[in-house]
Amino acid sequence: MSKIILLKQLMIYLENEELLYGDLLIEDGKIIRIAASISEPADQIIDASGEKWTAVPGFIDLHIHGAAGHDVMDATYEAIDGISRALPAEGTTSFLATTMTQSEEAITRAVSAAGNFGKKQPASGQAEMLGIHLEGPFISPSKAGAQPSAFITLPSNGLFDQWQKESGGMIRLTTSAPEMEGGQTFISHVSNSGVTASIGHSDAAYSEVEQAVSNGANHVTHLFNQMSPLHHREPGVVGASFLLNELSVEMIVDFVHIDPNAVKLAYLTKGADRTILITDAIRAKGLPDGKYDLGGQEVFVKDKEARLSDGTLAGSILTMQEAVLNMRKLIGITIKELVAITSKNAAKQIGVWDRKGSIQEGKDADIVIVSEHYDVVLTICRGEITFTKEE
Repeated sequence: MSKIILLKQLMIYLENEELLYGDLLIEDGKIIRIAASISEPADQIIDASGEKWTAVPGFIDLHIHGAAGHDVMDATYEAIDGISRALPAEGTTSFLATTMTQSEEAITRAVSAAGNFGKKQPASGQAEMLGIHLEGPFISPSKAGAQPSAFITLPSNGLFDQWQKESGGMIRLTTSAPEMEGGQTFISHVSNSGVTASIGHSDAAYSEVEQAVSNGANHVTHLFNQMSPLHHREPGVVGASFLLNELSVEMIVDFVHIDPNAVKLAYLTKGADRTILITDAIRAKGLPDGKYDLGGQEVFVKDKEARLSDGTLAGSILTMQEAVLNMRKLIGITIKELVAITSKNAAKQIGVWDRKGSIQEGKDADIVIVSEHYDVVLTICRGEITFTKEE
């Protein structure tokens, strides 16, 4: 049986978007009670009296390839477990294990390993893998970026179904290019199967994005990066992302992948309700500068940038904590906005809002306590304290 934890005398951002100064009781991995004062006994009490702390729902990263020396494409239980254990330090309590463009066999091994981890992962004590983000191989060769172009293939309903079966139904989000042959049918198939269909690594025209939305697409993978840009005669994927309200957009806010002014433009256009912060992090996250591997390619990490030998950006080493602090510095986001772009929107987008994405009695006790400056002070994953910031 897990510990009973009592959080006392702190601001709590509730699901109804109100702030309550009070207490929160956790038992068996769930939020049991929220009130102005709770006096029930507990195994552990966190008393925030005198601190300017706020409890918010744990961060959800829908797009992460790796961390702490591990990568989803390593295709082992140990790799995903290592990622899962590393993430609470940045406030992340759940995530989608993200694949990349590789051979059919390599992707099969990766989704099978992720599915196996999903069945056997610990009930608490680390970030929860909520499922798989299948990024590639159904993308545009002209917008491959760091995805190995040799393995790009046309969208295939059959391959998707095969990988979904291999994963035990764990694929929750796919990234594909709708302009590819069979791309629109693929998006319709994915969406009809209950999986979030995202547009990414795409050179689609505005009209092709419109069609994809009509077929069920409602998500855009790492906005601005590896997609047709905004042009006054052809608005492309970026322009469609701005104008089509059905689309929520991911952003890598490390100020390397996107210029700060472009981040501001996108955020002021889409708003907090349609923005989702992601890291797109690789195995080098949390490790020193040096040479690493991404999908069989050498990646060189230096000064917070990860690049292939030809200079192409190759994922990031960003943390969700850093992304939040960058948004605070750039936009001055409120607590309400912070919760939306780090947790609420992601939970709703992949269908886990019933248990994730907000602080509400009965939901999973995935909670991050942040300071008045939004620094992560403490992380709780499904009722267990998994990170405490050192003094």
